[in-house]
This record gives sequence, structure tokens and C-alpha cells, in this order.
Amino acid sequence: MPIAQLISPQALDLKKETPGLVILDCRFALEDPDYGQRSYAEGHIAGSSFADLERDLSGTVVKGVTGRHPLPEPENLIERLQTWGINADSEVVLYDDGPGAYAARAWWLLAWLGKRDGVFILDGGLKAWHAAGLPLSLDAPSVTRGTFTGTPDASLVLSAEQLQQRLGQPALTLLDARGLPRFKGEVEPIDPIAGHIPGAQCAAFTDNLGSDGRFLPPEQLKQRFAAKLGERSPTELVAYCGSGVTACHNLFALCLAGYPLGALYAGSWSEWINDPARGVATGE
Repeated sequence: MPIAQLISPQALDLKKETPGLVILDCRFALEDPDYGQRSYAEGHIAGSSFADLERDLSGTVVKGVTGRHPLPEPENLIERLQTWGINADSEVVLYDDGPGAYAARAWWLLAWLGKRDGVFILDGGLKAWHAAGLPLSLDAPSVTRGTFTGTPDASLVLSAEQLQQRLGQPALTLLDARGLPRFKGEVEPIDPIAGHIPGAQCAAFTDNLGSDGRFLPPEQLKQRFAAKLGERSPTELVAYCGSGVTACHNLFALCLAGYPLGALYAGSWSEWINDPARGVATGE
């Protein structure tokens, strides 16, 4: 079974009453941290629980040390997954408003803990759900506590120090999921320093999507990432972004294209710039 799987709104509508299916609403907005919870309360896909990026899918921020969305402690995340009803064999569907970045963060966290089968992202998110004319619910889900336990896969995560040691190595492919203006250092709406990690390539996560907001076909995604990889091995790929969220979208898209699951520099740009000794590049 492939590690990255999509589900259409129509397919989810047909199976949303399936016993044991877990649906997580991952909506979030950086500029309005309460947006997701508020939107969930106003209407969500029937049977879904709410997963908050900052409270559930991230750890504690330490100013000047971590990035904006550090990884959660594994035991805390496992507790949340159990609360949402997840078992080792559960089918899980993840969605957000549409682009899929927050859903992809949840997907990556599950993969990190070893849950790699039966996990789907709703292609096009709630935007596609609405476009299909499908309804929302105000009802709280009835959840039986799950029994999932997992062990973090250390090979999927790089620290700033580990990444710094690999910079300049010919085998490394370092992909930055932020948009080109932020990558080039022309604008920086969130973090105090603009630019990118030296040696990185811009691979804006939004380029994984078509004009309809759904993921591009696997063959198109493969062409996109093959151009970034060149002759380098995909096993040496590292993804980052501003805070370890949209990079997960690239990692999901890479898996859709048939590549192996790459590593995440979870601290990303917002952690990298905490240390002035770390290099900063601008331009392309």
C-alpha cells in the first residue's frame, strides 16, 4: 500500500460512516490561531474530530531556540491520536481548507510514528467538498479511544546541527517549500530574517497543486521533483519551509510521485535563523 494516498470528496462521502474510520479536521490560519477551532464549531465533515496545529500537532515553542512549530513530544502526540480513536489498523482521513499543508503535517507525524498504511488526505480539502455540494455537520463525533502506539523514526528528522554538517555535500538535495519571494529574501512577512538556507532550492508547495486546488497527477509531480533532484539520490533529500509545516506537503507529493519518504528539517527557517553563525543566502 502506498504511503501517500488521496481520497476524493465523493469517495469520502460514501465511506464516512464506516466503523473505525477516523477523520481529522486540521484547519488552521497563521494569522488567526483560533480560526480552525472556530470553523470546526461552525461546521465540519460528519464524524471528524478537530486537530489543532499548535496545540496538538506541535510542541512547546522556546523563544530563540526552536522554530515556530517544533515537533510534539511523541508521548503527547500518541495520547492525542488515541483520544481521536486511532488504532494501528485504522483508516484515517485528514483535511484542511484546501491546499493540504496542515493535513500533510498530520500525515507526516503519523508516518514519523510508524502509521503509514491507510492514511489519506482529502484531495482539494473542504473547498473541494463544498464544490461537490456535500454537507457539513455540527455534531460532535462519537469516539472510542484508540490503542495506537508508535515509535518515532529518527531517520526522518534532521536537527539544525545535522543539516549544517551536510550542507555542501554533493549528494544533498535541500528543498524549501516557501514561495519564491520569501526564498529569495525579497519579502519576509513572518520571520525576522529573510532569505534561505545556503544550497537550498525553491520548491514552493503550492506548485504541487493544479488550478483546481487538487494535487497534480503523479507523473507531473515526478517531473517536477526529478528536475530538483538531477542525478542525486532521493534518499538524500531534506525538506524544510518556515516552520516544518508546508515542507510536509512536499514530502507527501514526493511520495505520491513514487519517491521514498524524505527527511524533514522540522525546525526549518524559523529555527535556523536563531543562531547567527548559521549561513543565510538570498537570491536564487
